[in-house]
Amino acid sequence: MPQLLRIGPYSIYFWSNEGDPLEPIHVHISEGRATSTATKLWITSTGKVILSNNNSKIPDKILRKLIRMVEANSGDIIEEWLNRFGEIRYFC
Repeated sequence: MPQLLRIGPYSIYFWSNEGDPLEPIHVHISEGRATSTATKLWITSTGKVILSNNNSKIPDKILRKLIRMVEANSGDIIEEWLNRFGEIRYFC
C-alpha cells in the first residue's frame, strides 16, 4: 500500500494491486491506516477529482480540503501510478 500523501491524520494511497484489468486511476483516503472501506477518488485526465464514494465518512469540509490537495498533486500522483502500474486509464 504505497502512501502518496499524509495530511493530518489522513493517508492518501493506492493499493499495490488495483485490479485486473487495471482500474482507472484513483486514490483511497482513510484516517490512520489503510482500510478496505476507504473513501475513493477518481482522477480525471485533466487532473480534477470525482468522488466515487465516501465510505470513510470524512466530514464534508475536510473532504473538500483533501480533494483540493489531491488535485494540486495530481501530476505527481499520475506519475507515481505510471511508475507503479506501467499503464494508465482514466474514469473520464
